[in-house]
Parts: sequence; structure tokens; C-alpha cells
Amino acid sequence: MANLYKKDSPFQVFISFNKYLDVLEHIRYNDRLEYRVSYAESLIESTRNFKEFKEGFQDTSLLEKNEDLIRLLLADLFPIGLTKNEIKAASIPLSNLTFNYTERFKDILKDAGKDFEIELRNISDNEFYVFCCCIILQSYFKKDIKSTIPLYYDIPNKQGIMKHYKITVNSDFTEIFPTEEAKIPENDVLDMLLENLDDFKLWKKYFPSESWILKGFTIISLVDCTSEVALSDLKSSMIEIDPENLNPNENLTEIFKSYFDVPELNFGLMTFNKKEQKLDKLPIYESLLTNHILDFWINTFDEETRKTTFNNLSHNSKSIVVSNVNNLDENVKKLPSFSILKDNNVNSFMVIPIMKDNELLAIMEFTSPIAGSFNGLKLKKMEFFTDMILFSLSRFYFEKNYQIEAIIQREYTTIHDSVVWKFRNEAEKYFTASLGRKIHTLKQITFKNLTPLFGVSDIRSSSEKRFNLMLKDLNQQIEALNSILTLTNSDSEKFQLALDVFENELNNEIKADTEQRFQRLLREEIHPFLQGKLEVRTSRETKTKIKEYFSQLLPQTDLFYSHRKNLDDSITLLNRKFADMLDESQIKAQEIFPHYYERFKSDGVEHNLYIGQSIAPDLHYTAKVVHKLRYWQLKTICKMEVEFQSFKMNLPIQLDIASLIFVYNEKIDIRFRMDEKRFDVDGAYNSYYEIIKKRLDKAHIKDSQERITAPGKITIVYFGMENQKEYLDYISKLQKKKILQHDVEFLKVEDLQGITGLLALRVSICQNESVS
Repeated sequence: MANLYKKDSPFQVFISFNKYLDVLEHIRYNDRLEYRVSYAESLIESTRNFKEFKEGFQDTSLLEKNEDLIRLLLADLFPIGLTKNEIKAASIPLSNLTFNYTERFKDILKDAGKDFEIELRNISDNEFYVFCCCIILQSYFKKDIKSTIPLYYDIPNKQGIMKHYKITVNSDFTEIFPTEEAKIPENDVLDMLLENLDDFKLWKKYFPSESWILKGFTIISLVDCTSEVALSDLKSSMIEIDPENLNPNENLTEIFKSYFDVPELNFGLMTFNKKEQKLDKLPIYESLLTNHILDFWINTFDEETRKTTFNNLSHNSKSIVVSNVNNLDENVKKLPSFSILKDNNVNSFMVIPIMKDNELLAIMEFTSPIAGSFNGLKLKKMEFFTDMILFSLSRFYFEKNYQIEAIIQREYTTIHDSVVWKFRNEAEKYFTASLGRKIHTLKQITFKNLTPLFGVSDIRSSSEKRFNLMLKDLNQQIEALNSILTLTNSDSEKFQLALDVFENELNNEIKADTEQRFQRLLREEIHPFLQGKLEVRTSRETKTKIKEYFSQLLPQTDLFYSHRKNLDDSITLLNRKFADMLDESQIKAQEIFPHYYERFKSDGVEHNLYIGQSIAPDLHYTAKVVHKLRYWQLKTICKMEVEFQSFKMNLPIQLDIASLIFVYNEKIDIRFRMDEKRFDVDGAYNSYYEIIKKRLDKAHIKDSQERITAPGKITIVYFGMENQKEYLDYISKLQKKKILQHDVEFLKVEDLQGITGLLALRVSICQNESVS
């Protein structure tokens, strides 16, 4: 078998117990407890004749043939006392191949049926491949990748209800290394790959199929999170009830079955029309919902009875829960409504009014032919997503009578002064229409035919610095703990052993979950142990060291943070300084010609300017405006670079920045995005500009491994010779002012994906010069 995965992956997979046998060897030669040493020796001896266990194998039949031996070998990891409670198994990483199940896991799979195949939920083949590559980046290249894909199994129970299990994976006993055919990409390539997670072909180019070895086994633990997953699905479904774009969720009833753990369930919903005092069906859900009780209400009661019922609901909004209709009072059984229940085989039900500000919005019903399906506890579970129901139903009663300022705040949030006039014009049209009881749909706010200006001052190698400082913090914390634990008695030896394991991991083969596991060890074991030492008779030296140790912790994480804090403080100070300089300089730029301006802070500061007649239609606009603002932008970035040289030495951590300006001559349109409350480029054609911006950051000089940006220099990227001549004039002015040096480089930018022909000018900043 070439690959134990059904899906294509960069791995050749070998099942191996090598790393676990190494743990047993460590116990054998280092444990002070004789019974532990004997136990480890017996396990090692029992596997001595099975070289495959150490060297690795791909024949899965060996798992079944050696089932008893594997169970014995992994007994410490699968305690017999927990086998009926824990849902746990050994597994091949990220595969559907599992073995050595606990009894509870076996029962779950048995209930699912013979034909059921366990599979990971909602991961496409391409996502799976890229995810495997990310594991290589984490394990082999030590890339600090924080994000992970949550893994789930969906397994039906005996009644056919889909149960959802979240998977936690322990990868302590796996190792990853390249084959001879593997490619070892440079750091810049790895950074470029992480910026293009959706580009499956690009990842496969650098990590071809089966070019890496994945050896070992993982331990997976499952937690039943059916209610949580169903609740999340329900909230999503509720949000989708949008009066402007109604898309029914055909799985809504199935989701409720999982959420309430009721195999035979019917769900009904009707909205309340306050004006006409009646219930209305939702047309798009009519074929999906089953309204036994609500249908009876709207079709049987006369108008006066219905109004009385709804008035009573407004004053007494209690839900009705009947676990078993056969236990109802005999007088109730004589009512016409009871015969409706029996005719529709309803033996248990809930009727739930949805209220807001003491007003009825809708009524929900849940019915089941199985007596005992619903009770007070099931009704209690409704509270967890009542707010979502209210949110979605409120969209059907959206009030439109607002003052102009209220409209702007609600629909558009705070906006830049240069474009507020257009928002106000639209709000005035809306308000005028509402006075005449007419409907006015708020139009999209767009500005067309704008010239964009983009600039960025980027902090170099911030991710790498952050990772190295994290290692420094954690190693310092381990050193401090070891110093304390050596002063305590022998009951701290197990902690010292665990710390040795983590120290080795940090400095040799750090894993994606190393920091999280270290935190868990601290919070659950070491810190309670140290707190206990403070409360009993302990030497003054030990107590002093413990208190000093706790004073260095970041409360939110229980970790040392001093080195990373220095970096974060440095980045914050730099970003604040640059942002303030840009904002202050913008005052003069707006005097040249009003334009839309925005800036963003991350690891550095980037800014966008959009200039054009449509932003200030009453002013005279010419090409000279663009030239003036381009010169302003270059001069401003020079000023920021010079200022940086003067205050960089005062930063807690030394940083370098690289500045870039992108010159784009094509006109673009921008549109206010209601979902994100911000402007963005409008349309597929205009998005080309955004694509270029994102890919320039890590771009190289053509036929070179050197980045186009460099500390102490300003890089200007453009397409044509006309822009080159324009910026050479600006550079000449700044050279005469002794702001820029006379070392202009003429560069070609490497061909980026879908982008060719870019040119660049690069010039150094003069040191210790003031820019006015």
C-alpha cells in the first residue's frame, strides 16, 4: 500500500510505535520506581520480535493480527478503568483508519451499522492536501502557524439521529521527515505559500505527492458535541431568514432532531401579523414545515377567539409543553383540539410563543408521535438560541422611520469627511420619502473613475522574531520552574521530567500544540502544586522564588511574556508613531484636493488614497492633482523613514522597516460594503489592483532571490516608462533637499501569478536629515 490515505497527500505513511517505545526505554533507564521499570522492560521485550513496530509498516492487516499485543503495548494510554466512558482510539494522522478502540467507541460504531464508514467532516480533497502541507511547515520547518481546522466525525446512533463528535488529536508519537525526492523550499517560498492557502496547485508544486514520510500513530479522543454543532447550525439557519433573500434550509428539521435528540420530530413556525391579528405561514418553508397545531389555530377558531388568544399571549407568554398527551385531563380530551392531536399522531409537543418587548412575533411548534419526546428540559434548551430567532424574525418587521443621523449611523457607521456628503444625500432622500409614506431603498454608495495611491511601511521578519522570542520566553519559564522544583522534595520529580520533555520539544521539534499542552500542564498540575507550597511550611528561599515566578506570568496565558511583550510594545509604538504622522500629514494632503483616505495597522502601517472628480464634483480636478498627491505621498514616506531612524534605538526590540509605493494609472471604482462597514474596490476588473498590492509585499527582483523592498530604502513599483520619468523628477527634488541619496536602482520585478511587466525604482534614505 503506497498511501494509507484515501485522499492524495504529500505523505508516505508508515504505522510505527517507535516514539512510544522510546518513551518506554526512557522509563526503563530513568524511572526510580521498580515496578514501572519492570513494566516497561516487559513491554519492550514483548515487541522485540516485531521489527515492523519500530521501523514502520504499511500493511494494515498487521494491526488486526497483533491486536492483543497492541492493546497491551498501549495500555498506559488507554486505561481499562475509563474504557466504558472515554471515546478514544489510536489512529493514523488525519486518516479514517482507527484501531485499539475503547469499549464506548466500539459501541458507537456498532450502533452506526455495518455499512457505516467513519470520515472527517467537511474537508475537501484540496483543503486536506494543503492542511497536510501545513503540518509539515509546523513540524519540520518550525513555522508558527496558529490556525487549525476543527475536526469532526458525524456518526448516526441506533435511532438514526446524527451525532457530532469533536476530535482532539495527540501527535506526540509521530515524526515527519523528507524523502530524497522532497523539495526543501526557502523561507520566502514558505511565506508565499502561506499567503496563498487556496492555491492547491502551488502547494503541490513545492510539496509533491508522497515526497515526505509521516511515521507513527496518533491518539484521537472524541467529545460528543451534538448539541453545540446543532445549535451552531440552527443559529446559521435562523440568520438566513432574510426577507430580502429568503433561502430555506432544507435540513432544519433534521438539525432539530439532533439538537433535541428526538428521532421522530416535526417542526412548525408561523409569524404573527399584528395589524391583522393573525398567523401567517412562511411561503418558502411551507413544504418543509409541519404545522399540526398552528394550522388548527388559523383554520378552526373564529376571528374573535383568535384575537382573544393572541391578546392573552401578549400578557402571558408562557410556552406549553406536553410530554404525553394521553396523560391530559379528561375534560381536555373532549375538546376539538385533542382530536386534532390524535388524528395527526401527535403524542408529545411544545408550543412556544416568540416575544419581543411584550409583543408576539411568531409561534413555533414541535411535535412527535413518540410520547415523552418533549419536557421542561427540552424547552430549556430553546433559550440558547432564542436571541437568534428574535434577530431573524425582527427582519420581517424592520422599522424605517429614522432621523437622518440615525440612518447614517445604523447603515453606514462613521465615515471619512471627504465622502460624507454622498451618504447624507442618500439619507435625506430616504427621510423625505418616509415623510410622504413612500418606500425608498437605500442605494449603494459608490465613487467611480478614481486614481488609487497605495503605500506601506512594513516591519521586516516580525513573524520570525515573534516565534524566536516565544521560544526564549518558554525556555526562560522552564528554567525558572526547574530552579524552584529542585528546592522541593521528591514529589516534584514527575514535573521535572515533563519539563525536560517540553524543553526538548521546544528546541528540537516543536509541534503545533506544544504551547497549548505546556499551558495545560502548568494550569492543571504545576501551578496548583506551587500554590500548595505557599500554603504549607516551606523554606523562605523557595517561597520567594515561587512568588517571583508568579509575578512574571501573563495572567491570561499563565506564560512568561517579557520578550514577546517587548516585541509587541515595539510594534505598537512604531505603528502608533507612523499612523499619527500619516494622519497629521493628511491634513495638508486634503487641502491639495479632497480624497478618500484610509490606513491599517498590523505589522507596520499601510495606507490607501482614492482621488477623483466624483469625490469632490464641485471642485476643478486635473491630472496635476494626482501628481501633487503622489509627490506628497513620497515625501511623507521619506519623513516616516527618517523619523524611524531617530527613534528605532529607543524601541525595546530593534526593528527594521521597508517602505513601498505602488503606482497604478488605471481608474478604479470603490463601493461601500454594508457587511464590513468600509469601502472596497468594486467589481472583478478593479480587483486586479488589490491582487497586485497583496503580492508585492514578498516579491523579488527578477532572476534573483532578493526582495524588491529593503530596509533604509524606498521602493516605487510601476508599469510604464511614463511613471518612471514622473518619479525620477520627484526623487531629484528630494535629492536636492538631501532627503534621498544618489543611488537610484532600476529594477525588474519577478513575474507574479497573473502579473507581468512590473518595474521598480529603489533609492536610499539619507540619514539624520529633516523632511519639511
